[in-house]
Amino acid sequence: MSLGTIILIVFVVLLAAVAAAVVLAVRGGTSSLRFDIGGQAPRAAGGNDTSSETTFKSRFVGLGVFSGTVIGALFVKLLSMQVVSSEDYARQAESNRTRTVSTVAPRGRILDRNGVELVANRPSLTVTAKSDVVNDDVEVTLLAALLGMPKIACRRKIQDSTEGAQSARTVAVDAHRTTVAFIQEHADFFPGVTVEQRTQRSYPQGEVACHLLGYTGTVTQDQIDASAQNANGLSYESGDTTGQAGVEYQYEGVLQGVRGEQTVYVDANGDVLSYSTSVPAESGSDILLTIDVNTQKAAEQALADGIKRAVKAGSKDCNSGAAIVVDATNGEVLAMASAPSFRPELFVGGISQDDWDTLSSDAAGNPLMNRAVSGQFVAASTIKPLTTFAAMDHGIANASSGFDCQGWWTGFGSSYGKWCWKHSGHGPIDLRNGIVYSCDVVFYEIAKGFYNSDTKDGMQETFHKWGLGSQTGIDLPGEAAGRVPDAEWKWNYFSSYSDADRQWQGGDYTNIAIGQGDILVTPLQMCCAYMGIGNRGTMWRPHVLKSVKGRGGDGSVIDFKPEQYLAPDEASENYDLVHSGLEGVIYEESASMTAHFTNLSMRVAGKTGTGEHGNDEPTAWFCAYVPADNPKYAICAVIDKGGYGSTSAMYVGRDIIGALYNEPDTVTTSVSDGTR
Repeated sequence: MSLGTIILIVFVVLLAAVAAAVVLAVRGGTSSLRFDIGGQAPRAAGGNDTSSETTFKSRFVGLGVFSGTVIGALFVKLLSMQVVSSEDYARQAESNRTRTVSTVAPRGRILDRNGVELVANRPSLTVTAKSDVVNDDVEVTLLAALLGMPKIACRRKIQDSTEGAQSARTVAVDAHRTTVAFIQEHADFFPGVTVEQRTQRSYPQGEVACHLLGYTGTVTQDQIDASAQNANGLSYESGDTTGQAGVEYQYEGVLQGVRGEQTVYVDANGDVLSYSTSVPAESGSDILLTIDVNTQKAAEQALADGIKRAVKAGSKDCNSGAAIVVDATNGEVLAMASAPSFRPELFVGGISQDDWDTLSSDAAGNPLMNRAVSGQFVAASTIKPLTTFAAMDHGIANASSGFDCQGWWTGFGSSYGKWCWKHSGHGPIDLRNGIVYSCDVVFYEIAKGFYNSDTKDGMQETFHKWGLGSQTGIDLPGEAAGRVPDAEWKWNYFSSYSDADRQWQGGDYTNIAIGQGDILVTPLQMCCAYMGIGNRGTMWRPHVLKSVKGRGGDGSVIDFKPEQYLAPDEASENYDLVHSGLEGVIYEESASMTAHFTNLSMRVAGKTGTGEHGNDEPTAWFCAYVPADNPKYAICAVIDKGGYGSTSAMYVGRDIIGALYNEPDTVTTSVSDGTR
């Protein structure tokens, strides 16, 4: 019999007793006859009886009525609580003595296109403590000594409630097995300490693809606030681990698991007394990337070798660059390298301030920057095919146009003369060979044509048509848009200059026509542009996600669909001319450079570039597509302060092609004639 039923019975008995007493009292005081003790004959009683006995009985009746009313009200309330609202009160009582504690869910793995693990989860022995351990000075002292940390640091970790008031406090992750064994063998010394097996991010391939993959970290308050406002998104709690960069950030909603729940019983102070039911955590989904780990390793090695080559040649400040390989048939990114790199393991369990300062410093070369998508460089001569399209689109030049390069060009007057990179000049030259030999004078003449034409922004319009100055839309965070300068931009950007200096001049045209001056592009933009040239106008949106695997199964629930995002409209003969020029760069411009490609079983079309930076070493470029007649791959390599494109970046591209087709570069001679 429940306590509520017993109380109800007691109240009923009391109520009955009070009612009976009232009835008896009333009956005892209602007689209408009274005997006179004086011996006279009986007589009827009449009028008011104000004797003390009658008054007492009246008050007793009133008290009985009042008591019955009070007890009746209590009975009605008790009936409401025990019968009508019993379940609700039971739930409230239960909530006062129970709490729900979240348990961490493992993140999904990140795999390459063939299922090779790029980011995985490894078991981690984690030492945790109940919140009340902080009050036991002896236990805190012993635990700190065992873990090899200052006592005050150990105490602060136990006081940290960011993971929840009733959650176990994380004191140490990746605890050594001997430490764990000691805690378990001496449980009497550590009654409030437990060891949990959790998971931490691991990187089986080391630093490979670190910029692409990104890293994880503890959720910030801004991210918690943002998740609370998004009813359809993830919900974060303090202490959660979340993606902070790269794929880890981009696909957080897929990789993040579903937290488990553990119900615990607590006392009036909120301290955990015992544990009840639990719902296990559900790990996040695994994702397959378009990356091929072998191609990725080859691209990173080729980039590292290219930087070493540039340093050996005299570019002592050279330490950064990028290389990209895109499948020209669907936009899949097969490799994306950026230098300098970093170790993602630094972020596991929280990065130290010293490590963060180093990774964020200019002196270290900002290794956290993914230069393939976020780096912005002058395009140099790699832009000349697009300048050629602009000239033919707007009638400035055509296949039969002739030019005369004497090395020194004075098209805007002798006071504004400009050198061709080949100071001795190329002599008579046509548009196609202007691409082959990268003759600056040809493109100065095109710039002059736009300056004197009615379509003054025609060159910029063509650049925009080919994707410059805008993001490609790749599924990675932090993509830069680059810059295509024009008259409006210059006027606004140089607002502190005089009005005359803010005007768009002929020299601005000549600069952007050869990819110098204020124009900025990303390596990814140029890789996509060359993919479009090779495909004669079809530009697939680059992407790194291939598919998302179902939780707990091998089947995929999402397969990425290729998307064409640009289709530059050019005449067929224009494509023929530009394509012929790009093949000529590889096989005609320089015998020493050609030697590195003639040992391939397929032909290559591409362009080198050398971006000037005043007194600094130039930015070296190489962009290509292969096979030339039916492209499968588009490739781009850039080395900041790497010198000439043909003496550093070209080798990066050639080594990548060699890895793709298993046809390594066996030529040991270096490019000797300084081609641009």
